[in-house]
Amino acid sequence: MLSAEGTGKTIEKAIESALLELKASREDVDIKILNEGGLFKKAKVVVTISEDAKEKYIKREKVRREEKVTTIEAKVQEDKPIEIESPEKKEKTVVENKETVKETVSEKPKAKREEKVVDAITFLEGLFKTLGKEVEISALEDDRFITYSVTGENLGETIGRRGETFYAISNLLTAVTGRGEKKILLDIAGYREKREESLTITAKRIANKVAKSGRYMKLEPMNPSERRIIHTALQDDERVTTLSKGTEPRRYVIIFPKEYNDKH
Repeated sequence: MLSAEGTGKTIEKAIESALLELKASREDVDIKILNEGGLFKKAKVVVTISEDAKEKYIKREKVRREEKVTTIEAKVQEDKPIEIESPEKKEKTVVENKETVKETVSEKPKAKREEKVVDAITFLEGLFKTLGKEVEISALEDDRFITYSVTGENLGETIGRRGETFYAISNLLTAVTGRGEKKILLDIAGYREKREESLTITAKRIANKVAKSGRYMKLEPMNPSERRIIHTALQDDERVTTLSKGTEPRRYVIIFPKEYNDKH
């Protein structure tokens, strides 16, 4: 499940309801308000897993399905009755016969055909050489990410206005290196860290204005990675909440008081 609707007395309650159903973190989702609610009606939102977080949740769902199949197979080996849920009717059928179980249990998904992928450092070296840039490339790996850092002189044009070129190269790097267990991140001349710091400062500054005025404020359009920085920066701020609105590539973040309603 990559999308869920939520309802509640307030927008915040509706968001929490949808997040609970998805079992997702706020920083991993985009939020669309269907109804802001009012005196006689509940707020309603749609919460969708962000494009840059989908892979993690798809893998989680795959693991859950495989664990379910493994559990069923184990019971088959023990010749125990098991319950199988029909995804169409959501009904449970008790299966007593071992042979019936073997025919009913869906087979594990076959392994996908291996995709030819390009080594990240080789790709980046070739790209920057084509651009006439002498660079050094290093890789830093942790439990979740592999970050490739590019350093050198006169790299401003490979970042572009508001990071447009940087994010284009980053998306291209992800595409050519394939989808592995860890997410690929790119940093050029420290741009990623500088941008994250700048957006975090902006988010907190605007949150202070929103908390004082009691009125929401809309930020400029951002890509999914930058919107996630805003959501993460304010997720523990008890005065405000955030949501994404609009359509790509003009999707933006709204920061508003947690008690915001139609009176504002």
